[in-house]
Amino acid sequence: MIRPLDKKALRQEMRVLRRRLLDEAPDAARRAALKLPVSRFGRFSIVGAYCAQGTELDPGPILQAILDLNAGRIRAALPVAAAKDTPLTFRAWAPGDPLKPDAYGIPSPLPAAAEVLPNLLLTPVLAFDRAGGRLGQGGGHYDRTLQNLRRQRPVFVLGVAFAGQEVEAVPMGAHDQRLDAIVTETEFIEVSREGR
Repeated sequence: MIRPLDKKALRQEMRVLRRRLLDEAPDAARRAALKLPVSRFGRFSIVGAYCAQGTELDPGPILQAILDLNAGRIRAALPVAAAKDTPLTFRAWAPGDPLKPDAYGIPSPLPAAAEVLPNLLLTPVLAFDRAGGRLGQGGGHYDRTLQNLRRQRPVFVLGVAFAGQEVEAVPMGAHDQRLDAIVTETEFIEVSREGR
């Protein structure tokens, strides 16, 4: 397990590691979907996912497993960046719907898609710890987004990662938002409320 460093150094190290992990385990996303206790996610109505960029673990198999088991009871959404310094918003989306690049060039639902508030959010990570610490890309986009969502409604945040991205402790600042659980290709980790 990687020991904590400062955020900048940890990000550099984890980007290199994540590239290697993807090369070593190209089926990790499918295996992670098998580790998810899908039946526990039927209480949610809208699941926000993301389009994997670069070496991020693809949430597609996890999202599909949740949608399949809860057919008709849960809808999907994807994030949209309207501007680079604002929280992400989410628009309704279904597999196969057309996408167009947002302010970051990331495929996102079309402007005509309804804006929604997910109560389950699949989130990419660079590093995580068992207390729910999450290290992202460094722009603070998901932290702002989670803070904004949590002000509006309860949201369960599920980190999607390779097992090798676990660290002893993610360096956390006051604005950093914690995960409620993490799913990897080897296990599902629910974060203890006492450890937060």
